Amino acid sequence: ALMRELLPPALHHVHGVDYAGTYRAAKDHERVGGDFYDVHPGADPSRETLVVLGDVAGKGLDAAVLTGKIRNTLHALLPLTTDHQRVLELLNGALLSSHHTRFATLVLASVRRRAGTVQLRLTSAGHMAPLIVRANGEVEEAATRGTLVGALPKVTSRTVETVLKPGETCLLYTDGITEARGGPLGDELFGEERLKRALSECAGMPAEALVEHVQMLAAQWLGTGQHDDMAVVAISAPKTGKLSVVGGRASGSTHVSAGNRGEDR
Repeated sequence: ALMRELLPPALHHVHGVDYAGTYRAAKDHERVGGDFYDVHPGADPSRETLVVLGDVAGKGLDAAVLTGKIRNTLHALLPLTTDHQRVLELLNGALLSSHHTRFATLVLASVRRRAGTVQLRLTSAGHMAPLIVRANGEVEEAATRGTLVGALPKVTSRTVETVLKPGETCLLYTDGITEARGGPLGDELFGEERLKRALSECAGMPAEALVEHVQMLAAQWLGTGQHDDMAVVAISAPKTGKLSVVGGRASGSTHVSAGNRGEDR
C-alpha cells in the first residue's frame, strides 16, 4: 500500500489540456525513487491546474521517502499556488525543519485553457528549464531559473509565462534523461542539445506519444548501462476539442485522483 502511494499518478486529459508522463527508476527491479511528478486539477476549468515535476538527491527508497514528503507538502499548499515563489519558500522551510538532509530540485507549472490556447506559468527551483515544442518544430527553453529547495535558508525563483497554441507542447524532464550515459562508445551523455534535436522532430505529436518517444530514445542511448531515475511530463494544447467519458456521460475533462496511480503515464 505504501509503495502504491509513492508511485507517480496516471495522467489524463484535464480541463481541455492533454497531460502524459513516464517514469523509470534507476534500478529496473525498483518501482520508486527520487524523481516524481504530480498533476493537481483546478476545481473547475476556470482555475489553474498545478503540475509539479522534481528530483530528490539520491536514489531508491530513501529518496522516495522524501519524495513522498514533498508531494504531500505541495498538496497541502495548493490554495497558495497562485504565487509560486511563496509555495517554494514554504516548502523550503518544511524541508529545512525536517530530519532529512537531502535537497531537491523541481519545476512548477500552472496551466489553464483559454480561448483555444493553453496558458502556462512556469517556475524552476534549481531544475532544468522546461522545453516548449512549437507547431513549426522550433524548440524553446523557458527563461525560468531558481535555487533548489531543502538546502539554503532562502530560495529565489523567476516565474515566466507562455502560451501553447493547438498542437504545441511543454516538456518537463529530469536530468536522468540528459545525463543518460551511453552512445557508440558507452561514455557520452545524451545531453540537452540531442534532446532538443529529437523534440524538433516531434512537432504536433500527441503528449503520450512524445513522452514515450523521449524515454525510448534515452533507453536506446543507454543500452545496458546504468542510469539515474528518469521522469518526463508533457503538457499539450490539443489540436481539436476533446471529450472524455466520465461516469457514462461525456465530459470536457477527467480528474486525476489520488487513488488512480500507475507505474507509467
